[in-house]
Amino acid sequence: MSSITVTTWSLEQTSPADLLPAAAPDGDVRIVRSEVPSPEFSRFLYASVGGDILWTDRLGWSYAQWQEHLDRPGVETWVAHDRGTPAGYVELDPQDDGAVEIVYFGLIPAFRGRRIGGHLLSYGAARAWDLAERWPQRVPTKRVWLHTCSKDGEFAMDNYQRRGFKLFDTKVEPEQEQPTPGPWLGAYPV
Repeated sequence: MSSITVTTWSLEQTSPADLLPAAAPDGDVRIVRSEVPSPEFSRFLYASVGGDILWTDRLGWSYAQWQEHLDRPGVETWVAHDRGTPAGYVELDPQDDGAVEIVYFGLIPAFRGRRIGGHLLSYGAARAWDLAERWPQRVPTKRVWLHTCSKDGEFAMDNYQRRGFKLFDTKVEPEQEQPTPGPWLGAYPV
């Protein structure tokens, strides 16, 4: 198997004032928190959004691993729906130091290019900043951060920067090239 070079960029906001919201898209787009931890639904979102951009780190997780992760206080999944259909999601994971990581963010391929991504990222970052209001046992958010890499969509970095995220680290590392798994074989034309 061949190796590819992957660049990973880490970005952050250090104040709620850093957030530059995107306009809401036209149509019936709603963002709702998935309040019932559901390994099945979370795996569906993960595989459907990340299948064509090589998200593989959670594909081998067992049901129990998904459940344990989702049951952690403060872990939240916010789902964008376009006319009732899940279109994408943002997953928040608070750390003990007041940082909240946007661990996963993205859209199912059929919903990309419709101006939903900027709106969902804006909404997710705002929910990261006010996370302690929903989870009183968590410390108030002092920093929201995320990472993206050269395997992500071509507009990912631009979207993050347009929402007010600032670059704080860059890493370039070789990685074993993986076949594109997709959410399931034949699901999305590559």
